[in-house]
Amino acid sequence: MSIQQISDWNVLSDEVFRQQVRSYLEANYPHELRYPARRLFWNEIGFWYRKMFEIGWIAPAWPREHGGMGLATPKLLIFYEEHERWGVSRFADMGILMVGPLLIQHGTPEQQKTWLPKIIACEHLWCQGYSEPNAGSDLSGLRTEAVLEGDEYVINGQKIWTTLATDASHIFLLARTDKQAKKQAGISFLLVEMNQPGIRVRPIKDVAGHSELCEVFLENVRVPASNLVGGANQGWGIAKALLGFERIFLGSPKYPNYALGILSRLADARGLHQDPAFAQRFAKLRMQVEDHAACYEHFIEIVKRGEPIPPDISMLKVISTESFQAIADEVIRAAGPIAQLVGMVKVGNAEIDVLGPFFRALPSSIYGGTNEIQRNVLARDVLRLPS
Repeated sequence: MSIQQISDWNVLSDEVFRQQVRSYLEANYPHELRYPARRLFWNEIGFWYRKMFEIGWIAPAWPREHGGMGLATPKLLIFYEEHERWGVSRFADMGILMVGPLLIQHGTPEQQKTWLPKIIACEHLWCQGYSEPNAGSDLSGLRTEAVLEGDEYVINGQKIWTTLATDASHIFLLARTDKQAKKQAGISFLLVEMNQPGIRVRPIKDVAGHSELCEVFLENVRVPASNLVGGANQGWGIAKALLGFERIFLGSPKYPNYALGILSRLADARGLHQDPAFAQRFAKLRMQVEDHAACYEHFIEIVKRGEPIPPDISMLKVISTESFQAIADEVIRAAGPIAQLVGMVKVGNAEIDVLGPFFRALPSSIYGGTNEIQRNVLARDVLRLPS
């Protein structure tokens, strides 16, 4: 039976399911795109997403009635584990990971009918419009405004650190719709088409020379009022729900596993696994990643049950990014003198981007809400400590 003929993956045993996923990835995912040192652009990885759509694998966590695989939690974890094990790159698919789940939970039937099929079919590519030059960690201080004129909102403002906005056809954003209300109370959540007058995107080159992040400028951009999700001035609650999804995504074991894979390949190339001191450090980092995976599974279970994401989700992002940074530091330590070389470096019989994990781990504790903010959330909303 071909994979296209399997209507319900959950009837397979975990072992058979894992072998199906593993075999397909090993046979079809290009070797040269494994473990990329940066996010790939749509022209580099779009073919793979279209293939995933064709075989029905594009949205593993979505319910089957909305075009997803509807995977139960154990199989969802296996699915992601096998992608990470094989070094499969993920496009910054905000539509699949964030907009879709949000609309499934909070969108109207008409919004679900309008947006979900085009997300699944890769016709719409989404980016996130949250952070602003003066509203990063304090997102509620955003200044972008949306003024209702008839049956349209007119948006003016600026967003920054918008991942792969150059590739996006749409952006979901927060805008202030009531300037008189308290900061969180006057914000709305809007879905916006990028290819229209008044939107300008400017890439930002990072320390590694990549341009994944962008600024987005909005000047008198008109959006149908039907693109409002959750009601006027209700955007903060919607944003918090979406931040929960984002923190699950950012808290995935993917990046620590990616860095651990780089470290293991480097150790193989340099014969470091025979060094007792290195072996001890490697084992400690590996156990840290395993503990992280168990924590991640706990929150995935909550999502699959359809329950609200609790505030202690913040610890997942902290654990993930700090594990990622610790492993990236060990990669540099293990590389020795070649750690100063940028790009692919010849190590024994392997070619490894030694600085890749470091460049990716360095900002990871900042985006998606800084780790300091996450700890404040844990202190206030979980531990109930006085402010």
